[in-house]
Amino acid sequence: MKQRNVSIRGARTNNLRDVDLDIPRNRLVVLVGVSGSGKSSLVFDTIAAEAGYQLNETFPPFARNRLPKWTRPDVEHIEGLTPVIVIDQRRIGGNTRSTVGTITDAWTYLRLLFSRLGQPHVGESNRFSFNDPAGMCPTCSGLGEVVVSAVERFLDLDRSLAQGAIRLPGFGTGNYWYAQYADIGVFDADTPLRQWSPSEREALLYGGQAAAGLGRKPPRGYEGIVERFERIYLHTSDNLSERKQGVIRQFTRARTCPECAGDRLNKAARTATVLDHTIGEMSRLEINELVRLVRTITSVRVAPVVTALTARLEAMSTIGLGYLTLSRATTTLSGGESQRIKTVKHLGSSLTEMTYVVDEPTVGLHPTDVESVIKLLERLRDSGNNVLVVEHDPAVMAHADQIIEVGPGAGAAGGQLVFQGTFAQLREADTPTGRALAQHRPAKLTPRPATGSLTVADVSRNNLRHVTVRFPTGVMTVLTGVAGSGKSSLADELAAQHQATVIDQKPVSTNRRSTPITYTGIAPAIRRLFARHNQVPAGLFSANSDGACPDCAGLGVIHTDLAFMDGQEIVCETCHGRRFTPEVLAHTVNGLSIADVDDLTVDQAMAQLPDAGISHALRQLGAVGLGYLRLGQSLSTLSGGECQRVKIAKELRQAEQPTTYVLDEPTTGLHPNDIDTLLHVLDSLVDQGHTVVVIEHNLDVIRQADWLIDLGPGPGRHGGTILFEGHVADYTSRATPTCQALTHGGPAAAARPR
Repeated sequence: MKQRNVSIRGARTNNLRDVDLDIPRNRLVVLVGVSGSGKSSLVFDTIAAEAGYQLNETFPPFARNRLPKWTRPDVEHIEGLTPVIVIDQRRIGGNTRSTVGTITDAWTYLRLLFSRLGQPHVGESNRFSFNDPAGMCPTCSGLGEVVVSAVERFLDLDRSLAQGAIRLPGFGTGNYWYAQYADIGVFDADTPLRQWSPSEREALLYGGQAAAGLGRKPPRGYEGIVERFERIYLHTSDNLSERKQGVIRQFTRARTCPECAGDRLNKAARTATVLDHTIGEMSRLEINELVRLVRTITSVRVAPVVTALTARLEAMSTIGLGYLTLSRATTTLSGGESQRIKTVKHLGSSLTEMTYVVDEPTVGLHPTDVESVIKLLERLRDSGNNVLVVEHDPAVMAHADQIIEVGPGAGAAGGQLVFQGTFAQLREADTPTGRALAQHRPAKLTPRPATGSLTVADVSRNNLRHVTVRFPTGVMTVLTGVAGSGKSSLADELAAQHQATVIDQKPVSTNRRSTPITYTGIAPAIRRLFARHNQVPAGLFSANSDGACPDCAGLGVIHTDLAFMDGQEIVCETCHGRRFTPEVLAHTVNGLSIADVDDLTVDQAMAQLPDAGISHALRQLGAVGLGYLRLGQSLSTLSGGECQRVKIAKELRQAEQPTTYVLDEPTTGLHPNDIDTLLHVLDSLVDQGHTVVVIEHNLDVIRQADWLIDLGPGPGRHGGTILFEGHVADYTSRATPTCQALTHGGPAAAARPR
């Protein structure tokens, strides 16, 4: 008899508390709950992990060693599992050679097309690959860009050499390289560079003929600053240290390759055309436009190629990525874009009875774009698959066949099944999500007055063309618009022109030793507290240093390599997972050892650790709703939303002078109940004199903005225009996506019965 459910009994992974649950198969099931409630522990760390583990066990040992490793969950019994496919939010990896075309295989089909139909004939498909020596541009090695010195950043013209006019490291007063310019009798070391003649500044930077023409002959072998910098930092084959890489990032910029103009290909590949377009020109067309062009190819010789390429391009259009181009680097994609790219290869799959586990697929999407994601999820379900979605968006909940809520709280206060049923039933339920669905935040009627403004002038970046925008200071501005409309490009320009601090979606470092307190910089203060109270060196209280258990090196666990079998990780028998030597654990503060402190939650530590500095720093973690985290909890166990808030807490702790903050979708991973906590944090920043600019799609956050800037109307070349600047309450009766969403959207609208 066919198993109709996925049956789970006694799930105890992470914070789950003996959860018993039956999940219907071949349905769209949405899991909800506050951040940290245990949703991910149930879906990813229990269901997906057990399915992955059991599937791997069917392969021989040699193959298993090359498959992704799954840690078997703490659960008494699971049955009814099918092979699992996890589609998470992690940005697509790869380097600058990875593009939308290469990651989706669309570029492979396009290369094949040009190798068969291109005129003049160039050769096989590898001749159109920028990752193959046969096809790559020799000047940029297939990158499309070359790194050049940002010479305009080298000098501070308002200072003299003696005052540090040369900004490059190692050129300060008294250093060796400084002496090569200030002490050679050619330049005036005490006069600000702005008062030098243009030829003197040219000689300082470039040497050569400019230096020879000064009349004061420089010493033999004289190098200009630019030549010296490029020799040391750019023209070297040595492995560069992190410090040198930082210097390169600071004092260089990428410039389009002068030979291939960004096409990445050599001259022969750039000459071939199909339908009067080179392959580079096709790669720069928006996917929606490219698919229309490809459909016009009628040659029977390449009919299978055209069919495959068209199907791949249409799939990207279907999931709302038609505004991208195949030449777009994957490193520039947002988390939401990366996630949807990953789904492309599954849309045409003929496999059934798979379990798709999808993590917040609406991240990075404007409310008007959510419908396309819902259709995608329903399409996967209707193909005979199980679809499990972790989501906070009410619009997705409204289309679920069943909703499961985990909670009621976060961390130790969560991990229980608090609701299972339909969306209509959830709206009536007395649960955190049920109550949140009943809330509706009106637009702010009395916006705070600005203290000034920051102007970003004549911006031409990506799809922005000569855009000028004024950002009011001392208030909260929300930048919104459909995905791909130009929000991030405008925010990047604001950060570049006005030295704003950016809190973006890049992942928090999640190595096994990284914890909330080490990442936010609180750990040294805790070690000093123990050192003061016990009159011993602070290094004893570091699990990475003197006081670490010698057998597990301060990890608390021992990893055993079992060759072709999965490695085994067990609790260290010497320290029993406490990570420190007995001598270190004997030192206490208020009866707590350093290991006991690791087990405290943020809220408990604020009450029990007698140090005002530590309490002040921990308050920032509590302020962003992370008071339930244990101080020693590995960041690798945190959800995406929790990691994002740890990063915000770190920035809040360092905020002293008035600063401009740019936050990239801070509601990522947040339950509707947590929006009030986030808004309170943002309001606190503004109250302290900071300027806050938020890129956001969440309508509740948009409604609380003091100032709104809306871009669009569409993505890519259909966007890049400022549609509105002003107070949210004044944004009415406009036929724009955001205005329509504000007028007709939100949780109340999304919660309408189906």
